[in-house]
Amino acid sequence: MKLIVLITALLVQGAPDPLDSEPWLTFAGDKGPGVGKHIVFVTGDEEYRSEQGMPQVAQILAKHHGFRCTVLFSIDEESGCIDPQVNDNIPGLEALDDADLLVLFTRFRNLPDEQMKHIVDFVESGKPVIGLRTATHAFDIPGDREFHRWSWRNGKWDGGFGRQIMGETWVNHHGGHGWQSSSGIIVEAASKHAILKGIKDGDVWDPSDVYTVRLPLPKGCEPLLLGRVLSGMSPDDGPCEAETRDDGTVFDKNNPMMPIAWTNVRKAKSGKKQRVFSSTFGASRSFTREGSRRLLVNACYWCLAIEDQIDAKSKVDIVGDYQPTKFGFGKHIPDQKPMDMVIKAQ
Repeated sequence: MKLIVLITALLVQGAPDPLDSEPWLTFAGDKGPGVGKHIVFVTGDEEYRSEQGMPQVAQILAKHHGFRCTVLFSIDEESGCIDPQVNDNIPGLEALDDADLLVLFTRFRNLPDEQMKHIVDFVESGKPVIGLRTATHAFDIPGDREFHRWSWRNGKWDGGFGRQIMGETWVNHHGGHGWQSSSGIIVEAASKHAILKGIKDGDVWDPSDVYTVRLPLPKGCEPLLLGRVLSGMSPDDGPCEAETRDDGTVFDKNNPMMPIAWTNVRKAKSGKKQRVFSSTFGASRSFTREGSRRLLVNACYWCLAIEDQIDAKSKVDIVGDYQPTKFGFGKHIPDQKPMDMVIKAQ
């Protein structure tokens, strides 16, 4: 199946080369259940390399499943390069105006009102949404701005986008950050859920740690996977041991285990019933695992209400040579433009 890379540039006057000013990526497949459906990925986090992981997932969805996928990035206006530390500029959000699904993977973005409005309008329309990892604290907009209530911490809308749409905002690290990775354990009551087709315990893995969530999750949320805290940074490591604290009490991070993937069916502002998939996993190296890729692909199908077409053995192979870097602050690859993400993956 062909993968068509559509070169869609936001040109500025005097730009010498369209490829040099490319601010986003669009991939379109030509065959599969996703033909006719448009998924927009909005990236922008300083730590977990969403700018690497999301283009790979988009190419998988396009090449193997036929979806049209647009990937947006935090862009430095002067250089035109991807810079996750630029928290106030994600060009191309107009793509949401005709999108069928939003996949959001941002952290503490402070977008100008004219950019933020495209996200707000999409979410409030009742169209489906996927939130990954730091999307629990996707926005941090000052109190005097129009969309402040979407921020992770505010007095107008408890928990902002994270709590109200995904089902949880940022609380804390539950696993050991940077030294305890995580694997997904299927919730028995959800074992027949369409999103879990082709997935078994341990298939989903992430080098990042489990996030704390408050239990139970809000009404409407259905946990699918629990996060087993591992003793180390390999998917083959066993569960971490319980800790004995100074006061003699025992703390076991795996009792109870935190939900790390769940659905949320909620009533949107438009009155429509909205499908939301949330996961606190999503570091770029997670997608070196077939199970992690399959989980997100299946979630896209479910969100778009075509879960009857999910195949437990559908192709989720990596496209090209995918070698994501280790997560961490200040570790993004500098001087990269969106088209570089295609060149490295083809």
